[in-house]
Amino acid sequence: MQVQMVQLSVNINKVALLRNSRGENYPNLIEFAKKCLDFGANGITVHPRPDERHIRYADVYELKDLLKKYNKELNVEGYPSDSFLKMMEDVQPAQCTLVPDPPNALTSSTGWDTRKNFRFLHEIITYLKTLKIRVSLFLNCDNELLQYSQKLGTHRIELYTGPYAKYYPYNPHLAVQPYVETARLAEILGIEVNAGHDLNSENLKYFAQNVPQLKEVSIGHAIISESLYLGLEETLKKYINCLKTT
Repeated sequence: MQVQMVQLSVNINKVALLRNSRGENYPNLIEFAKKCLDFGANGITVHPRPDERHIRYADVYELKDLLKKYNKELNVEGYPSDSFLKMMEDVQPAQCTLVPDPPNALTSSTGWDTRKNFRFLHEIITYLKTLKIRVSLFLNCDNELLQYSQKLGTHRIELYTGPYAKYYPYNPHLAVQPYVETARLAEILGIEVNAGHDLNSENLKYFAQNVPQLKEVSIGHAIISESLYLGLEETLKKYINCLKTT
């Protein structure tokens, strides 16, 4: 039986946060990204915010060259401000994941209301497509909002998996069911599916095995945290094994 692999993109925001806490270039973000790729990651995800409290805009430009060298994908997440879109024009990553975070958000905690923000998002997505960038929308499990996403012309959605992670310990089947249903509808609508937020080595395998046509997960906090105990190479090996489906 052929093994299918969901792609793993490692979010390195927390490494940048650690670096910035001392005002020095240690740990070196680019070297850490190299290690992730050397140890089997399929790509790197970053989410620069306006205050640059972790990933800096300058980091994104450096990562562009690194990912090109490795022939791996750079996924840049963020709210589509003017400065963010200018960076997309300059860097042209493989994928841009649009999130509805306000500037002071601690972390991404909900998806787009694609109906309410339809006109705004349509303009942004149309522009990003002219740059030959794959566009993904951060989205909750909601069939109506998914249908609006199709009308917007997005290539992918990234399902917000916070609720799944919260309820997984109590009832994995019920926790994953909304994601299964959303992924099935997305396939019918011709939209590919990514996922991210609070996924870890305990809940990831079940999610990957049950959500159909899952293309990619982006994981940062859990990988960085677990690597403190196991080391980065062993941690990534563990996560990659979780993503093997048949």
